Parts: sequence; structure tokens; C-alpha cells
Amino acid sequence: MELWVMCGSFVLLLLLGVPVAFSIGLASVATVLAADLPMAIVFQKMVGGMQIFSFLAIPFFIFAGELMLHGGIAERIVTFANRLVGHVRGGLGMSNVVGCTLFGGVAGSPLADVSAMGSVMIPLMKREGYGADYAVNVTTHSALVGALMPTSHNLIIYVLATAGIAAVSVFNLILAALLPALLLTIANLVAAYTVAVKRGYPTHGAFPGWGLVFSAFVAALPGLMVIVIILGGILSGVFTATESAATAVCWALIVTGLVYRTLSWQGFLAACAKACKTTGVVLLLIGISAAFGYFLALYEVPLKTGEWLEQMSGNQAWLIFLWVNVLLFLLGTFLDMAATILICTPIFLPICMKAGMDPTQFGVVMLLNCALGLNTPPVGSTQFVGCAIGGVSVGEVMRSIAPFYGALLVTLLAATYIPALSLALPAWVAG
Repeated sequence: MELWVMCGSFVLLLLLGVPVAFSIGLASVATVLAADLPMAIVFQKMVGGMQIFSFLAIPFFIFAGELMLHGGIAERIVTFANRLVGHVRGGLGMSNVVGCTLFGGVAGSPLADVSAMGSVMIPLMKREGYGADYAVNVTTHSALVGALMPTSHNLIIYVLATAGIAAVSVFNLILAALLPALLLTIANLVAAYTVAVKRGYPTHGAFPGWGLVFSAFVAALPGLMVIVIILGGILSGVFTATESAATAVCWALIVTGLVYRTLSWQGFLAACAKACKTTGVVLLLIGISAAFGYFLALYEVPLKTGEWLEQMSGNQAWLIFLWVNVLLFLLGTFLDMAATILICTPIFLPICMKAGMDPTQFGVVMLLNCALGLNTPPVGSTQFVGCAIGGVSVGEVMRSIAPFYGALLVTLLAATYIPALSLALPAWVAG
């Protein structure tokens, strides 16, 4: 009875348009009332869920991304990308893919990537004769790479969501996500080029020469160095993952304030305000999801879901993985990325581990599914931002989304069924 109250109230509140965090919290309260349990359980689990030292990495990574967003990093990355691939057919589209990938690695947030790169590239592409739907699709799908990059706070959220289920290293997950991120970038380049050729889009000037490409790279290098600092620092043992996030903030302040000198006082205050707001939302989700996760475990939701999936798939691992992907995609279209990770990891990770999937590999699969949800209505936050910048409706963008969706699906299936794509790099680094 209590399980039906929990699931039914959660779904009903989502359908009524109640924000995800409040839907989770109210569903937990409804479960407590139905089970006649002390209300203090909800608050104890919420507070306990947020009082974890490792969570300090989340606000630091968010703040570093906001500083990069407001500090003028995007313009230098755009210049480098244009000089590198702008001469190819549909050159601005190709530049957009490269630029979004590089900025995503710096900011670690698909939404920040769309906001920064989209505001520069989408209007430019429209002026050069590119379709608004094409410009938006290229930008929003390329920005999703940011969810897999070392500065992504969602990597930290996943690792913490696995507590008590599996031991997942933050550094191993960072390494595991690099090759899928590269594959997604290549797939996006193929999709952008294919559509550009089909529509007859022009090149963006002649190749300027390797000298100008190198000079643009040098100009963008200080901003891009944040990735090297994070990976190098953790690998060498100089600092932990949490300390690397704080280091990323210091480096972002140095680059934007002293090297580029493009971070104004207003921009700094805006970055602080947005980082505080985003951190508050994420930590609220973490706390409430901890309470919700307690009731999921109490009423054996992971066990019952696993039994159902085994019956549906005939206990075949590849079918179980397929069903998990489908369910994660469907949930990701309604839930925010952090909420999907926090709610679904305790349910689906034990199922996939039982079927033979490594928890680090599952983290990459989870992040890719969440990224797919970011570009799918009715939530689709990155898509809505891109459409607003491009002045085009979501319906028009969805009509031409197939090649770009295909690129993301190819990467998702490869990450699901080719374990080496995620696990080879951590294994190689481990010796």
C-alpha cells in the first residue's frame, strides 16, 4: 500500500507540474503518513544526505563553470574552432561542435555550454545562411558532451549516489567518460557534416594556415588548462577530487581575472549568484532524494524492479541493459539530470551489476541517458534554451533532430555494449 502511495503521489505531482524537488519531498511525506511513521525520518534522512564532505566538490565545480561562462572563455574557443575546421563544408556547424566540446570540458555543464556557445554561434550561423533548426540542434547536442567532462559536477553526484551499493572512484569515472565523450564529439561532427552537405551549406572561408590555428590555440589554452590541471593533479596525487574542484575555481579566477582580464565585477557577482542558486537546487535535490531513496530501499523497489526486468528479458543481460536504457530515457524526459541520477542509481545499478555491468561503466551509461533527456521535451532544458536563443519553436527543431539524436544513440549503445570504451582507459592508467 505504502509503495503505491509513494509512486502514485510522485507521478501525480510531476504530471501536475510541481517542481521535481518538491514532488520527491511531498511523495516522501505522503509515504510517511500512509505508513504511520515518525515525520522526523524525512528530515533526518535529508540532513544526513547532505552532510557529506565530498559534496563540497559540487559547488566548487559549479562556481568554476559559472566563472568560465562569465569570463570570456567562449570567444577564444570559438576563434580556435573556426580556424581549425571552419573551412570544411558546413564549417560553422563543425566549428560549433568543436567549440561546444571544448567549452563543455571547461564549464562541465551542458546548460552553461548552450548559453555561452549558443549566444555566440547560433546568431552567427543564422546570419551566414544556416537554418535555425540546424544551428540549434548542432549546439544543443554538442553541449551534451559537457556532462561527461572532468569538470562535470554530475560525475560527483553519481559517485555519491552509489554509496552503499558499489565502490566507484571519482577519478576512474572521469577517465571512463573521456573516450565516450570523444566518440560523441566525432558522432556529432559526422551528423553536422552530413546534414550540411545534404542542405548545401557553405564553407566558412579558406583554411587560414597552421600558424593562425596555433596562435588561436595558444590564446584559448589558459582556459582549456583546467582539464589538464584536474586530471594531472588527481593522477599525480597532488590533490583529491574535492580539492581539484577548489583548484578549478582558483584557476578560473586567475585566467578570467588576471590572464584574459575579461571578468568584470558585475560578471563575478552574476557568477556567484548563479552558482549559489544552482548549488541550492542541487543540494536540495540530494537531501530530498536521500529520504526518497530510504523508502525505495525500505519497500524493496530495486529488488522488485530487478525481478520484473528479469521476467521481461528472460534473464538475458543484453535485454536487461536495453530495458534499463529505455526506462532511464523515459524518466530523463521528465526529471532533471541530478534528480534522475539520485533516484535511478539505487534502483538500476544493482540490476545492471547483477547482469554483469561494471558500476563505473553504468555511470557513463547513466550520464548519457540523462544527457539524452536534456534534449527531449517535456523538460529538455538545453533544448529550450537553444530554441530561445535561435528564435525557433521546439516543434521545428524536433522535425530535423533525427541525425543528431542518432549520434547520441550510437554513443549510448556503444557505451552500453562495449565495456572497453569506458573501462580501458582507467585500467590502462591503473597499470
